[in-house]
Parts: sequence; C-alpha cells; structure tokens
Amino acid sequence: MRVRQAVGAGRRCKDRENGRGMNNLRSDINIIYEDKDILVCRKPAGLPTQSARVSVPDLVSELKSYLAEKNENYLAVVHRLDQPVEGLLVFAKNKKAAKNLSEQLKQGEFGKVYYAVAFNQPCVQEGMLEDYMVKDGSRAKIVTADTPGAKKAVLHYKLIAVNKGRVLYEVRLETGRFHQIRAQMAHAGMPILGDKKYADPAIAIYSEAHGIKNVALCAFKLKLVHPGTGEEMLFVSKPAGEIFKDFKKE
Repeated sequence: MRVRQAVGAGRRCKDRENGRGMNNLRSDINIIYEDKDILVCRKPAGLPTQSARVSVPDLVSELKSYLAEKNENYLAVVHRLDQPVEGLLVFAKNKKAAKNLSEQLKQGEFGKVYYAVAFNQPCVQEGMLEDYMVKDGSRAKIVTADTPGAKKAVLHYKLIAVNKGRVLYEVRLETGRFHQIRAQMAHAGMPILGDKKYADPAIAIYSEAHGIKNVALCAFKLKLVHPGTGEEMLFVSKPAGEIFKDFKKE
C-alpha cells in the first residue's frame, strides 16, 4: 500500500502580495497527490468545499482555476467536508474515476479517520456510537429508529490524549451521514470545541473565550483504491489548526 504524507500548511513558496503559491493556489490549500485520474488535497478550515454563491470563495473553484492553467477542465466532487472543518479530500479528474470513487464511497470502502478535540472525557476511553439520524434543514438530528427517513449512523472513537481539560479523540467513520461526527459526539456528551451548531452554550462560550473559531475536527487520514491502477493508497495529513498543537507530541 502506498502512503502519502502531506506537508504542513504554509510550507510552499508563497507570493507575498496575494498569499498564493507558485501554482496560483491559495497558500493554505495543499495538494499532496495528483495524477491523470485523481487529485488529493487538504482543505483548510473556514473554506467551503463548494459554494452555490458565486461571490463566496470555495475549494472547488480554486482547484478548477488551478487545473485550467494546465488546460484540464474536468473536476468532480466525490465527497465533502463541512466549511469549518479541515482535512483531506479526493477529487476525480475524469468521468471514469468519478464513477469508481463514488461507488467506493457508496459501498463504504473509503477509510476516513478524523481527529476531534472535545471537552468532556467519556467513562470508557474507546467505544462505538450507534444512532439514527435525519437531516433537518442545515442540521442533523438524532432520532429513533422508526422515525421516517432515519438512517443508521455508526462511528468508532478512541481517546488519544488529554491536555488542559481538552480531549483528543481519533474517530473512524463506518457510515457517512450529514454532520455525523459533530452531531453524534455532542449527543453522547462529547461536544467538539468550536462547534456553534451542536455544542451546548457553555462549550460555545468556552470556545469563544479561547479563540477557537473553527470546529476542532480534522480529516487526517484517507484510504482508497486508485480508480485507474487498483492500488490501495493511504493519505495522511497533520492538522494545521492551533487547537491541535496542544497534542503535537502525542
């Protein structure tokens, strides 16, 4: 299995006037792998994966501009990360690759692992959360199994470290529901710091007081099968958010 390690944010040579790299991408967008079929990059927190509003910058527009400079005009979104979340995403560069990757995602064959920083420590340091969820507008709701439209949501968590009352978890998704990690962890009493949508008011006040502006969640590991070669590939990226630096020695 081939492993690709992302370099830290900002290590690319930047244009001092506009904060862009030599490939005309924003300096905080890090492409860690690219070939004729796929492009894997790290999305910074605060940047939407894709926005319906023309005036709002997003990752897809940045990547399409980057590819256009190389006379490449195809880019398909395979999966997304919430705007306040950082981490790894894979995009398809042709229709065949898009179909293959979408099928892998549908069949649960993507390996997606996250780091999350929460405030409360659970009774057990490793476990599984299993709930049923529905999407309610811009939010996800935990509901009973017999609720119309409810979908099963499963994740596995493991406590990695505790520092200054903050807890670093490794979270592995078994399903890929809308806002799944954020909603499930908050429901289980482990609200993620910086999450204004799902954390309780006390956590929101704490996050604001400590300058935590984005959700303390990072998709740091992504495993997939290359759609062209059939090779299993693993991509790893260290979190860039300030809140993760408390755990940099772990």
